[in-house]
Amino acid sequence: MLSRSVSGFAVFFVPFALVTESFAFGAPPVESPAPAAQQAAPQAAATPRAFAIDDLYSLRRVSDPQVSPDGKWIAYSVASVSLEKNASTSHVWLVSSDGSRSVQLTNHAKGETRPRWSPDGKTIAFISARDGTPQVWNIALDGGEARQVTRVSTGADNHVWCPQGEHLAFTSDVWPGLKGGDAEQKKRSEEIESSGVKAQVLDGLLYRHWSEWRRGKRSHVFVVAAEGGESHDVTPGEFDAPPFSLGGPDPVDISPDGKELAYTRGPDRAVEAWSTNSDIFVVPIGGGDAVNLTAENKGADASPVWSPDGKYIAYRSQARDGYESDKVRLAVVERATGKIVYLAADVDRSVDQLVWRPEGEAIYFIAEDAGRTSLYSVPIRGLAQPAPAAPILSGMHLTGISLPADSSFIVGEIQSLTRPVEVVRLNLAEALQGKAALLTLTHENDATYAQLQMPSVESVTYAGALGAQVQAWLLKPPGWQKDVRYPLVVFIHGGPQGAWNDGFSFRWNAALYATRGFVVLLPNPHGSTGFGQSYTEQISGDWGGACYEDLMKGVDWAVAQGLADPDHMAAMGGSFGGYMVNWILGHTDRFKALVSHAGVYNLESMYGVTEELWFPEWDLKGTPWKHDGPYEKYSPHRFAANFKTPTLVIHGELDFRVPVGEGMQLFTALQRRGIESKFLYFPDEGHWVLKPKNSKLWNETVIAWLEKFLKPAPPK
Repeated sequence: MLSRSVSGFAVFFVPFALVTESFAFGAPPVESPAPAAQQAAPQAAATPRAFAIDDLYSLRRVSDPQVSPDGKWIAYSVASVSLEKNASTSHVWLVSSDGSRSVQLTNHAKGETRPRWSPDGKTIAFISARDGTPQVWNIALDGGEARQVTRVSTGADNHVWCPQGEHLAFTSDVWPGLKGGDAEQKKRSEEIESSGVKAQVLDGLLYRHWSEWRRGKRSHVFVVAAEGGESHDVTPGEFDAPPFSLGGPDPVDISPDGKELAYTRGPDRAVEAWSTNSDIFVVPIGGGDAVNLTAENKGADASPVWSPDGKYIAYRSQARDGYESDKVRLAVVERATGKIVYLAADVDRSVDQLVWRPEGEAIYFIAEDAGRTSLYSVPIRGLAQPAPAAPILSGMHLTGISLPADSSFIVGEIQSLTRPVEVVRLNLAEALQGKAALLTLTHENDATYAQLQMPSVESVTYAGALGAQVQAWLLKPPGWQKDVRYPLVVFIHGGPQGAWNDGFSFRWNAALYATRGFVVLLPNPHGSTGFGQSYTEQISGDWGGACYEDLMKGVDWAVAQGLADPDHMAAMGGSFGGYMVNWILGHTDRFKALVSHAGVYNLESMYGVTEELWFPEWDLKGTPWKHDGPYEKYSPHRFAANFKTPTLVIHGELDFRVPVGEGMQLFTALQRRGIESKFLYFPDEGHWVLKPKNSKLWNETVIAWLEKFLKPAPPK
C-alpha cells in the first residue's frame, strides 16, 4: 500500500504502597490526579481558544494498553513531544482497572515502550534504548531497579513472555549465516561503519523498504531466559521471520506449555518483492526443525495466537498472493492434525486484532467498519461446526484490546477525530447483553481540552459512483453558522485501500484545519476499507475512475448543502491521496489550491523505483512492459498540459515507497508550465513527516498555502 547498564529513573506502584528505585538519583513518585469525574470542576477559561498547531504537539500520546493477569492494573505507554529537542519520548504508566489511580512506572531519558506483563503479574518487560540500542528490560513491581534482559547488538523488539515466565521471545534484524553469534553481528556492523565505503552490491529486489536500506539483514526470532543471558536464534536462514514488509498485530506467540513457538515467516528471497505469501510456522522453543502449518494457502498468513489449551492457533489469513488488501479472514488451525477452518465468514470485513477468551471457548476480534471499528465474538464449538460471529460493540473507534485472566472485561484504546487515544474498559457481561458502556480510565489530555474550542464532527453520506452511497466525515469550524458558506478543504486518504476513520491523527489532523475556519470533508470513496470487500476491490485497475467521481460528487454535495463556497475550495492528500491530487490537477480546475504530499506522478517511473512490486502489479494489472493499460490511462504526468491550479508539492528524500523523483517531476512540470507552485522538500524524512520540528513546518506551510488562496476568517 502507498500509505514499527544504567537503570531508569523510575517509580513503581504496588497495591498498598509506592516505592522508588534504590539509587541516589531516583525520581520521586509521580502520580496522576484522579479522573476528571472525581475532581472538583476546574475553573473554565474566560474565552476558550481555538485548537492550534502548538496544541497538537503538547498533547500526550497514549498507546498499547495491557491489562495485568489479575485484572487489577493496566500498563500503557504515554509519549510526549519536545519541539525544543525535536524528539518524542515515551514512558510506561499504570492505571487501576477502576480508573481511580494512575502512576508513572518508568522515567528514563531514553524512554520506554511496549509494556508486557509476566504471567504471574509481578514483572513488566519493556523495550528501551537506554544502553544505546533497543533492548528488552524487566522491572519488578515490588521495587528495585530495571534489569536488562537482552544484550544483542542488533537490537530487540516484539517481545512476548513464555506462559511459564521462564523465557522471552523477541525479534531482531541480523545478518543470517554469520557464525559466532552476536559477536560476529557486532563485528560486521562495525566493519561497515568504519570502512568509509557506503556502496552496496545488490543481487536481489526488496533491498530497501519505507526509509531503510536492508544491507542483507533479515528479521529473525530469538529466545532468551527471563533473567537474561545469551539469546538464541530459533529461525536461522535466508528469510524474514516475521516478514519486515507486512504489518499487523504481533508476529510471534508461545504455546501454553512453553514448548513451541509460532511465528510468521515471509516468502522466499527470490520472490519477496512481488509476493505476499507469508506462512505460520512452529518451532521448538529451544530451536530445531520448523513446520509450516499453512503451506497450501498462497496468500498472507500472519499474527498467530495460541488457544489457552494449546490445541489451536488462530491467525489472520488472506487467500490471494500479491494482494495486500485482500480480505483478512479469521483462521484457526488444529495443531495436532493441521486442519484449518475459516471463521466469521458472515462478516464482510477484514479481521484486525484477535484475542482468545482465557477459557478458550471464544475469540474476540476487531474489524474496521464504516469509518470506525466493530468488536465481534466468535464461539469455538470445535472445528466441525463453525459458529457465526456476533457483534458486541460498534459505532466507535476501539482498538488495541487486552483481556485479564477472568475475561470479565476488555481493555482498549478509544479515540475520535477530535480527541487522541485514552484507555477504556468494557464490561463484557453487559456488552454481551447489548448494554455496552465504556469506562474511560485515563485522562491524559483533559486539562488541555478544557481550554480549547474544537470543531464539530458528523458522519454523512451522499450518492457516489456506480450507485453507491459514500460515507464521509464532515468537520465544521467552532462557531459555525448555518447560513454562511465556508471555504472547503477536501482530505483524500492514502492506500488507496485505506480509510478516514474516526481516529485522531498527529500527521493529517483535520480538526486543526477546521479550527482555522475551513469546512473539512474526509470522503471514503471506492477503494476504502471497512465498507465491504467489493467496495475495496473496485479501485484496482480504476484509479482515476469511480474514486475520482466519488470525490467530485462529495464536493458537489457540500456545495448543494450550502456548506461550501464553490469559489474557495482546495484538495489535499498524501501517497495515493497525493496521486489523486495530481490526477485532479489534470482533470478539473474547480479548486483554488492543491497540496500533493508524496504523490505518485508517473506510474511507469514509479514502478521501477518503488520497493513492494506486488502493489503496482496487482492494482495496475501487471507490469508496464507486459500490460500498460492502467499505467498509461491513469498516469497523471500524461495530463500535464491541462495543469492550471496552484499546487504545493511535498516530498521526503528517504521515501522509498513513492521515491522523491515523483515529487520532483511534478514540481518541474508545474514550474515549466508557469503555474504558481512551491516544493517543500525534507532531506531527512521518508513517506511520513515524523520529526516534530519538520511536522510543525509541514502544518505551517500547508495552512499558509491554503489560507493564501481560500482566505478563511481567522479563528477567534
